[in-house]
Amino acid sequence: MVTRVLPLLTILGLFAATPLIARHAPTVSAARTTPDSLEEILTYTEKQSWVAWQLHDGKFFQNFLADDHVEVGTNGIATKAQVVAYVSSAMCTVKNYSVDHFHATRFDDNTVLLTYRAEQHTTCGKVTVPSPTWVSSLFVRRDGRWVNALYQHTREE
Repeated sequence: MVTRVLPLLTILGLFAATPLIARHAPTVSAARTTPDSLEEILTYTEKQSWVAWQLHDGKFFQNFLADDHVEVGTNGIATKAQVVAYVSSAMCTVKNYSVDHFHATRFDDNTVLLTYRAEQHTTCGKVTVPSPTWVSSLFVRRDGRWVNALYQHTREE
């Protein structure tokens, strides 16, 4: 089902960072790829999701994901509710992971696409989660805070 196992995101650290994301979001008039404090904040938040994935912290994802979140993985498409339930379960074991090569593209004041490379040693039941992967993680600003609207990964060949 969901193979994200979002190791990105230490609960207290994430909840502390969430208000910072909205407060430090700069105004942008066109798509840009220049690193700035917003990119650093969203990268930090994404990394916290991986921590939450490893710790089976569904509460983190309840706050992190947009209500209309879509997750696309090797087993198809999942909703926010499905991701939260899956992460909370003991179905998967994340032995270790690494994430790097982060890059942010801002499309407008309320939309940022974070792309990066992820490697993980994770099993869900008897199935090994594909690794390494290239990840697309789309953030949107709603009601003054940044939430994750889309997550998709593609296996690196």
